[in-house]
Amino acid sequence: MATPNLVDQKTSFSAFSHILDSRLLRALADSGFAKPTLVQAKAIPLALESRDILARARTGSGKTAAYCLPVVQKILGVKSALDEEDPSRRATRALILVPTRELSEQVSAYLRTLLVYCEDEVTVCNVSSGATSHLQRTLLADQPDIVISTPSRALTLAQSKALFLGSVESLVIDEADLILSYGHDEDVRQLFAGSFLPKVYQSFLMSATMTEDVEMLKGLTLRNPVILKLEEDEDEAALLSQYAVRCSEVDKFLLTYVILKLKLIKGKCIIFVNDVDRSYRLKLFLEQFSIKSCVLNSELPLNSRYHAVQEFNKGVYDYIIATDESGRQVEYDTDDEEEEEEEEEEEEEFTSTQREPVREVEDEETEKASSSKPKKRKRAASPEPTSKSKKRKHGKSSNDKEYGVTRGVDFVDVACVLNFDLPTTSRSYTHRVGRTARAGRTGMSLSFVIPKELWGKDKVVGCLPSAEQDETVFARIEKEQGSRGSKIKEYNFDMKQVEAFRYRMQDALRSVTRSAIREARVKELKAEILNSDKLKAHFEDNPLDLEFLRHDKPLHPARVQPHMKHVPKYLMPRIAPVEGQEAGGSQPQTKGFIPFKKDAVRGKGKRGRGGHSGGRGGRGGKKKSDPLKKFGR
Repeated sequence: MATPNLVDQKTSFSAFSHILDSRLLRALADSGFAKPTLVQAKAIPLALESRDILARARTGSGKTAAYCLPVVQKILGVKSALDEEDPSRRATRALILVPTRELSEQVSAYLRTLLVYCEDEVTVCNVSSGATSHLQRTLLADQPDIVISTPSRALTLAQSKALFLGSVESLVIDEADLILSYGHDEDVRQLFAGSFLPKVYQSFLMSATMTEDVEMLKGLTLRNPVILKLEEDEDEAALLSQYAVRCSEVDKFLLTYVILKLKLIKGKCIIFVNDVDRSYRLKLFLEQFSIKSCVLNSELPLNSRYHAVQEFNKGVYDYIIATDESGRQVEYDTDDEEEEEEEEEEEEEFTSTQREPVREVEDEETEKASSSKPKKRKRAASPEPTSKSKKRKHGKSSNDKEYGVTRGVDFVDVACVLNFDLPTTSRSYTHRVGRTARAGRTGMSLSFVIPKELWGKDKVVGCLPSAEQDETVFARIEKEQGSRGSKIKEYNFDMKQVEAFRYRMQDALRSVTRSAIREARVKELKAEILNSDKLKAHFEDNPLDLEFLRHDKPLHPARVQPHMKHVPKYLMPRIAPVEGQEAGGSQPQTKGFIPFKKDAVRGKGKRGRGGHSGGRGGRGGKKKSDPLKKFGR
């Protein structure tokens, strides 16, 4: 069967009607998925020819559907050929390994959506959830068709013989470059070195980057794979506007307060910090000004974390403070990694290493690749972990080791990513800003960078150890983004207008003491454990009650001053809206992004979108004005 040419992004999923079940196509249509992404258009036809797939595509490119559709289609095909009474119909035919529990919940939810018209045919079990071991064993006793798990959990269940993998026909490793870095290296080796898996099965490796870890997994799991290296084009890169601000530690809080309180950025925003304490400090700080936010870190129970992400995606919360705990490892970019990335760019975009061509090749390039010397599958190999892997494993947090938010978790319609704390590697930066400007939408990122001469100068809030290397890391980030065709613009706020808010910021920051942070962590943890455990059974019977469970309630362990809730009129910049101004009053209500520029509306008397040259396109335009282009001098 010849592979159809589905590279064109205008291609509809109807082009797969001859290879995909009609029920799957109907479920895709109901979910609003009309057109396949590039990785889906390339990978799905090849996967349905039983080829092993190694796909590298950026975060948010649709890799989940690229492996879920072939896996489900293969199971439906096998079952349709068997009688209803055939005992072999009951077997676990697919194992999906993911690095974090958040991602396992996401993949499980996507599969449930995909199987809405054939849920009786294909069963799914997520063994990485917070369910008890007894319940998981009961579910696995029915031998579900698809099992989703982290490597450590899968190994434990396989060793206890609760999970039988002898009938697996499809093995998926999602976010393959994170599997080993999350401390799963030994579990993965034992899983493949043991006799749990059959000798022949189809494998999928999905990754955003090609690292040493991916190369090791490639040798363990793949046999003559088709390698898809799909990079974003210049148009997609242009959807993300990137800015950076050099400021002191205290000014981070000042600028964040001004940006959020005056709503200079419209839409949902993810604020990344590098430490759990920092997330609560920032949340308590924003509470002083009645700015609601919810936190996301490894201390919270899985069910609460997953529900918080769901509610954020629905628009219940505008601001989520996510702890990127990889930043605590203080692992910086090295020259060796930089050389590896340069070598990757020199490789082909599409390379086939099929050992035995089973059908006629279509072009000379594929023919040459197909006739290359085959590589044996090394399933039982257990290479020594690299020093880098050891370092990462040693630096993991003592909390939930399977927690991660910068990769895999699907945050929907994020307008802005605010790097309150700069990540320690350029790769981590790429993954963070990849949370926005997804699926053809525009987005922006703003990063705070602490100059070395200002590090450690602020005694009120202190300074993270990782921030000492901000300038060095930021130079590498600029270089990598430049190689991708993106540019990070330096942004200078008009501090004369911002300075009027400083005394309020200092007053609020002084009230957020270490004891207040500790009290807030305990209070939040107790509340979330109660929500996660005692109410879990109730929520299973009454799912609509989840709508009343919020994660952005004020903690209030610090002194809250009522007058801080509102910004007095005399503090408001001339061009910012007055709080409580109603449309149709003496002044029109300002909408859109608010500039902090002295000459933004000089002599015109016009405000808002379309009233100034910066508001390109007006109401009917396709492009929104950049939120920070007019915010400064």
